[in-house]
Amino acid sequence: MTGPTRAILLVEDDDAIADMLRGFFERDGYRFLHALTGEEAVERLRIRPVSAILLDINLPGMDGVETCRRIRQFSQTPVIMLTARDNEVDKVLGLEMGADDYVTKPFSPRELMARVKAVLRRAEQPPAKPRILEVEGFEIDGGKRTVTTPTTELVEPTAKEFDLLWFLAENAGLAMSRSQILESVWGYEYFGETRTVDVHIRQLRKKLDGIPIETVWGVGYRLGH
Repeated sequence: MTGPTRAILLVEDDDAIADMLRGFFERDGYRFLHALTGEEAVERLRIRPVSAILLDINLPGMDGVETCRRIRQFSQTPVIMLTARDNEVDKVLGLEMGADDYVTKPFSPRELMARVKAVLRRAEQPPAKPRILEVEGFEIDGGKRTVTTPTTELVEPTAKEFDLLWFLAENAGLAMSRSQILESVWGYEYFGETRTVDVHIRQLRKKLDGIPIETVWGVGYRLGH
């Protein structure tokens, strides 16, 4: 049973999904809140924060991507995007706006619960002692959570992009499997869906031109040689 102070906000215009998830989360001890629109969610979050946000992409009015962008202007609360469309563009846009993870509908409530517990565990961990890692000219600052490229350009990845890069940098030169990355960076076990890792890797490669993240075929990824 989780503590009573943990509140989950679902932003979803489908009442049937909301009713199903309400019962599931309340049975596990969470306080469950429901907003029908992105505008309502942003307004509520400005007044009273929650522990985690489940945010549908396909909302009436302001969509989930824009809602996530607005939320990130004042809050770093963990966000898990929900999408009925198996569309890579939606996922990439949501992750670019600072979402921590995504789940494609139809999803298992048990899997979604595992994802929520994982992001909460990560959010509640005490910050690591600030230090700087350097991999082939890229300086990764664990305190400022920034990256300085070999050309001295300063880049600020999203929270989850940085967590992923830091994990790979701590294991520089080692091939890390997607399941290892999911467990260490996202905090949950392999559910048969590892594309979130691939999407974040692509985003890092795009933002950090020349970052030596190698694809190790049949295994996963390696940072550095």
